[in-house]
Amino acid sequence: MQKMAELLGLRDECGEGTAGAPALAGSCLADNRLNLDVYPDGCHRFLQLFKEQQGEVLQVEFLRLSSNDCLLDTTLGSLPHMKHLKSLVLKGGHARDEFGSYQHGSLTSLPPDFGNLRCLTHLDLSFNRLSTLPSCILHLLSLRVLLVSHNRLVTLPEDFGCLSKLTFFSAMKNQLKDLPQSIGELSMLKDLDLSENALELLPEEVGNLHNCTELDLSGNRLLSIPDSLANLKSLRRLHLHSNLLVTVPASLASLPNLSRLDLQNNCLRAIPAEIQTLPFVHIRGNPLGEAEPSLQADKSSTRRLKRLFIASGEGSFTVTSEGCRVVLACGTHFYFPPGAASDPLRIYFRSLMPDPQWVKLRHHDVLLSRVLELQPHGVQFQQEVQICMPYISPQTPHQHEVVVRTFSGQSWSDLKTRVKRKRKSKKCVAHCCVLHFSWFLVVSRLVQNECKVPAEGTLLFSSVDPNIKVIFPPGATKEPRSVKLQVLPVSAEEIQEITASAGCRASPLLYLSQDSTVDFLKPVRIQLPLPPGVTGLNLDRSRLHILHGDLEGQTWNDITSEVVLEFTHLYAVFEVTHFSWYWLWYTTKTYIGGIAKKVYERLRLYQVNFIALQRKKDPEQVLLQCVPKHKVDPVLKKLQDRYRGPEPSDMVEMFEGEQFFAAFERGISIDMDRPDCVDGRLSFIFYSHLKNMKEIYVTSPVDRKGQAVKGQVSFYRGAVPDSIPEDASRKRKGPDSLWLATLPIKLPQLKPRWDENPSPLFGFSFPPLNLGNAETGYLTQANLLSIARRVGADWQSIGLNLGLTYQQIERIGYNNREDLNKQILDMLFSWAQQNSEDPGCVSKLIAAMKESGRQDIADEVEAIIELGRQKYSESIRRVGLEQESSTEDSAIAMT
Repeated sequence: MQKMAELLGLRDECGEGTAGAPALAGSCLADNRLNLDVYPDGCHRFLQLFKEQQGEVLQVEFLRLSSNDCLLDTTLGSLPHMKHLKSLVLKGGHARDEFGSYQHGSLTSLPPDFGNLRCLTHLDLSFNRLSTLPSCILHLLSLRVLLVSHNRLVTLPEDFGCLSKLTFFSAMKNQLKDLPQSIGELSMLKDLDLSENALELLPEEVGNLHNCTELDLSGNRLLSIPDSLANLKSLRRLHLHSNLLVTVPASLASLPNLSRLDLQNNCLRAIPAEIQTLPFVHIRGNPLGEAEPSLQADKSSTRRLKRLFIASGEGSFTVTSEGCRVVLACGTHFYFPPGAASDPLRIYFRSLMPDPQWVKLRHHDVLLSRVLELQPHGVQFQQEVQICMPYISPQTPHQHEVVVRTFSGQSWSDLKTRVKRKRKSKKCVAHCCVLHFSWFLVVSRLVQNECKVPAEGTLLFSSVDPNIKVIFPPGATKEPRSVKLQVLPVSAEEIQEITASAGCRASPLLYLSQDSTVDFLKPVRIQLPLPPGVTGLNLDRSRLHILHGDLEGQTWNDITSEVVLEFTHLYAVFEVTHFSWYWLWYTTKTYIGGIAKKVYERLRLYQVNFIALQRKKDPEQVLLQCVPKHKVDPVLKKLQDRYRGPEPSDMVEMFEGEQFFAAFERGISIDMDRPDCVDGRLSFIFYSHLKNMKEIYVTSPVDRKGQAVKGQVSFYRGAVPDSIPEDASRKRKGPDSLWLATLPIKLPQLKPRWDENPSPLFGFSFPPLNLGNAETGYLTQANLLSIARRVGADWQSIGLNLGLTYQQIERIGYNNREDLNKQILDMLFSWAQQNSEDPGCVSKLIAAMKESGRQDIADEVEAIIELGRQKYSESIRRVGLEQESSTEDSAIAMT
C-alpha cells in the first residue's frame, strides 16, 4: 500500500492525475463492475480506488482495464486479491501510433498468483505482446471464455486441455505453428478461432471436440486436414480459406449440421464430388482442373502462397523474407515475392481522399481512385513488389489510357501499368511493380506514345490517330533524348457547339514533350491531318492557321507566318525546333487565338447537377451530391425508394479537381465541428468519376414543436484553380460569381416521442420499456440502464451488431459528442424503441454483445433473463396453471 501511495503521489506531481480524481474514480464503481478501459488514466483510477475503497473493490466481479496504460504493471499486483472476479479484460488497442494504427498493449506476462482467481470465467488478453501463454492461466479451472488474439504466441502449453470448461477460445492473429494434442480434451468447447496463424499440421485429437459448432482455421499454412474432423457432428461452420490445402477428406460431406464450408483461396485442383455438390460450400480461388506442376515448382509456389486478408479496421501488416500475398478490404492486392524483404517488416497503409493541394492532375487527366499511402517510404525492397489497385472504368477509353501514378515526395510520375478487367465481377484493376513505397493513385491520361530519338533520327506516330506523325531527321540531336506524344481528338460537332459557328473546324490537338531543355539542332517535321471537310483540292490557305499553345494552354499564338507549310491531299506538314501544344484551325475568324482558348477551356469542363435529398424515415439526414449530367437520372432512380427531395439544380460546369462548398441557410445548420467544414460550409472536391457525395445530419435553432422549418442549401465555388484560362477566371468575378445553385430543404414539425411525464437521466427522457415476453423474461428500463454503465468504448460496435445503421451511429456520436454516457444511452434506447415489439429482441441483444466481444455483458443479460424465467414459473405454479399453457393464457391468468 505504501508503494501504491508513492506511485499515486508521483503521478499527481507529474501532472498526470486529474483534479478531483477520488470523486471521479469513485463514480466509476457501479455495483459489482468497474469499467476503466475508457479512461486514459484508468489504472491510476483503479489504484486510487483500491487505496480508498478497498472493501468495495474486492467485491467487484467485472473489471476492464487498458493494457496501453503506463501503470498496468503496478495494477497487476493488486488483481489476484479480487477473489470474486468473474470477468477480466486486459486489452490493448486503446491507443494509436503516428500512422493511426492500433497499438498493442504492454502485457507480456501475468503474476503467478493470478491462478488464485477461482471464480474467473471470462478472460480477454487480446492486442498484447504475449509470446507464451502465462502458466497461471492453466490454474483457472472455471474459465469458459479465453481471448488471446493479436499477440505473438508461437505455441500453446502441452497441458492446455486442462481448461476443461472452456467453451470459447480465440487465438487469431498470432504465430502458432502447431497445436498440443491435449486440445482434444476441451470437450465443452463450442467456438475455436485459430485464424491467421502459421499452422502447418493439425493433431488428430481435434476430432474429439464433439461440441464444437464453429471452427476457424483460415489464413494458415495447412496442406491437409485430418479425417477426424468428420467426427465433429455438432459443427455448423468450418472456415478453411486462404491455406495451402491440396486435398480435403470427402467425409466432411457427412457432417449433419454443417451449413458453411469455406475452401476459397487454396491449392485444390480437385474436390470430392460429395463436397462440390453441397449448396453451402465455397470454392472460389482454387486451381480446379489445372495440371499438376512439377515437384520443384510446387514446393516453390507453396512457399510463396501465404495469404493475408486485412480487415477494414486494421492499418498494417507484417511481411517476412518468405514473401506473401496481401488483400486489403478496399480491394487492393499486393504480391511480395520471397526475398523482397530480408527482415520482418511492418507495412502501414491508409486510403485517403485526394487533396488538390498536392495531388496535381495534368490537363485532361481523370482521377479514377482514392490515394493509397504505403509506409515506410524510404525502405528499398530487394525485389519488385506487385501492387494491384481497383479503379473506376473511364468513359473515353479510346482516347485515354489508365496508369498508376506515384509521388516521390517532390513530384508525381507515371509507372508502367498493366490493366485487367475481371470477368465475373467486371471490376477494373491496375497492376504495377515498385521497389519502394510512397503514395499511389490511378488516373486516366491522354494516350501517350514515346520513343528514344538517336542521332540517326527516327519516326514517332500516334496510336490514337496514325495520321499524326513526327519525323526526326539525322543530326537533330547529338545525345539520345526521350520524346512523348499525346493527342486529343476534337469532333466537328464539339467545335461548332462551343464556337456557335458552322465555319470553324479544327484538327486533333497535338502535345509534344521531351526530357531535354535544349531545342533540337535541326527542325523536326510534324504531319497533322487537315480539319474535317478540308482537302488539298478545296483548301483556302488564307483560312488555315497553325496555333502554338503554352504548356498550360492559356496562351495560343498563330505561328502560320513563322513556319513553312506544305500540303498534300489530306495532310499539312510543318517544321519546329521546340515542343508544346500544336493545333490546326480552319476558319474565317480573325482573332483565332481567343477562340482556341475558349474551346480548350470548355474541353476540360464537366457539365454537372447538384442534388439534395432527405431520407424518408429521417428528414434530418440529408444527402448532398454533385453528379455529372449524364448520370443524374440513374442516380435518382437508385435513391428514390429511400430519399425524397426537390428536382436537381440547373446544369453548371466544373473542372476536374475543383473545390466547391455547400452551405445550409435560412434556419438550418450543420455540425460545425466536422473536419470537412470551413467557416460553416461543407467542403467538396469534384472528381468526375468518384462519388462527390456526403450524407450529414442537420439541425435548426428554430423550435419545431409548433412549426416546420423551410430552409435551403446553396452551393458555392471554392478558390479559382491556378491553371484555368484567363477568360474562365474573369467569368467568376463579381458579387455572385461564387454562387452555383440553391435547393430547398424542409424540416417537418416535431411530434412528441415520449410519455408526458418521463423521468430525466443524463439529460434524456425514456419511456417505460418491457423488452421480450413473459415466458422468456423481460428487460426493463432499469435493466438497460444497468447494462449501459458497462458498455464503455465498445458502444459503436455493439450498436452496429444490434442492427443500427452507420448513419445512426454517426448521428448519435455527433449529437452527444464529448459525453460517452449520453452516446451509450442514446444508442441503447434508440435500438430498444425500434425493437420493443419484437419478442426475439433480447436474444438479439445477447448475440450482439457476444459478437462485439462483450461476453461479460451477455452473461449478465442471460442471468437477468434466467431470473425472469424462474419468477414466471413460480407465478404459474401459484395460480395452478400447467407448463403447457400458452403464453397468451398465462399472461391472462397473471393479470
